[in-house]
Amino acid sequence: MSKPAENLPDDPAVLKAMIAALQAENAKISATLRVHDQLVQALRLRIAKLQKQAFGKSSEKIEREIEQLELALEDLLVAVAEGGDAPIDEAQDEPAADEPAAPTLRRRPRVSDATPRERRELDPGTCCPDCGGDLRVVGEDVSELLDMIAAQMKVVQIARIKKSCRRCERMVQEPAPSRPIPGSLAGPNLLAHVLVSKFDDHLPLYRQHEIFARMGADIPETTLVGWCGRAMKTLQPLIDRIEADIMGSDLLHADDTPIRVLDRSLRDKGLGKGVRQGRIWAYVRDQRPWAGAAPPGAVYRFAPDWKEEHVLSHLANARGILQADGYKGYAKLYASESGGTPRLREAACWAHLRRDFHDVWASTKSEIAREALDRIGKLYDIERDLGGQPADARHAARQKLSQPKVAAFFAWSEQQILRIPGKSDLAKAFRYGLSRQEAFSLFLTDGRVAIDNNPAERALRPIGIGRKNWLFAGADTGAETLARAMTIIETAKLNELDPQAYLADILNRIHDHKINRLDELLPWNWTPLASPHAEAA
Repeated sequence: MSKPAENLPDDPAVLKAMIAALQAENAKISATLRVHDQLVQALRLRIAKLQKQAFGKSSEKIEREIEQLELALEDLLVAVAEGGDAPIDEAQDEPAADEPAAPTLRRRPRVSDATPRERRELDPGTCCPDCGGDLRVVGEDVSELLDMIAAQMKVVQIARIKKSCRRCERMVQEPAPSRPIPGSLAGPNLLAHVLVSKFDDHLPLYRQHEIFARMGADIPETTLVGWCGRAMKTLQPLIDRIEADIMGSDLLHADDTPIRVLDRSLRDKGLGKGVRQGRIWAYVRDQRPWAGAAPPGAVYRFAPDWKEEHVLSHLANARGILQADGYKGYAKLYASESGGTPRLREAACWAHLRRDFHDVWASTKSEIAREALDRIGKLYDIERDLGGQPADARHAARQKLSQPKVAAFFAWSEQQILRIPGKSDLAKAFRYGLSRQEAFSLFLTDGRVAIDNNPAERALRPIGIGRKNWLFAGADTGAETLARAMTIIETAKLNELDPQAYLADILNRIHDHKINRLDELLPWNWTPLASPHAEAA
């Protein structure tokens, strides 16, 4: 810390020593910042390289490495910011990602217009501080400070006033309002907060217990567990309606991801300390890319293993088109029925095929794999201009622009597979595409079909994020609860709702809502209940 001039010594020798010490300290700080900057650039390059490789079977391992490197990069950037003295200019644009000299990525925080604003006026008064004359307003300078009001527990006292009739002495009292969980202290907003924190923000209940304790509320973990279970039971009829509506669609995206499940029966068998691998399937309806009328939604299902019987059960009543990867469990769904037509037509994923070629090119720099990537990339160039257009327009554009390129790609593939070793990974990629040529071409004949299965893959990203926090589900039943909770939360998010506000309103209303009008509470039909104060106004 610099000393005021009046506190500096008069002895020249002492002053020289102080200057030398400051120069040495500055040199050390500069060297440290240079090292930090080099590490930052190295980490950014490593992350960028890994992000390009995040395909194929090793994608989950690469994603975990990216997450760890991003945490390390974050720590370094904090250290660099700590050493800076210059004022932060948050109004500047965010530096380009390829700028090597950018010390941090800064941009002005964005706050929605709906965010509450508080005006604090600094008034100099009515008299001039110099001459005492009257002051008049000639303008104002307004700046903004982004602040946060900490979450706060609130006890709502429900006082039911008892009154008696002076004439007949009848006792009159309003009935007690229904509660989200009968007999429980938990209000709808608190329950919604707990559910979203656990199943969307992936904050375990023991951490929520600690947070609530800091707010002055000692809510035992066992109580939080009970609240989650009973709240999910309350929401179950609505989740059933969501599942029935989504799974009845004639065009679905499907994908799955592993999830580790605690199994105490395996503890003595040395199988990962009693943890085994289950699967979470996601089934997604998203008609927004082709301006369809049905609202988006996602259904999640848990299964204890990867057997085909589970998808056959999930899709037992499905009809139409299924867009998925090459998982063999779907094969029976595509088989022709007695009438000669299949119950489900297969739509393959070009992104999956592209990853296979990318893996080969990344490891061998094969020119053939590079050309395959370029050919597939041209199909994606066409698709970028078709997002949000009606199905008929997409179909016409694909027939004119994409169909010749797809035909040329498969003709070229048949030629290339004769030139390469049959057991190579490159040959496997070509065979994968050629064996599903009809499925890869379905998007050309139906404008509703996407070129890839990205909607289902995006729907599974929350599972990957959650695995960093909870590592494994407590049991099969816990994983099933997770799947149901994600069904209602992710469907709300797909319909651009705040899941916490949505769940709070639903939990507050559902017990008093007529069962034959339950569809009014579905995410795509929901209208928040006006407060009594708003109605009075």
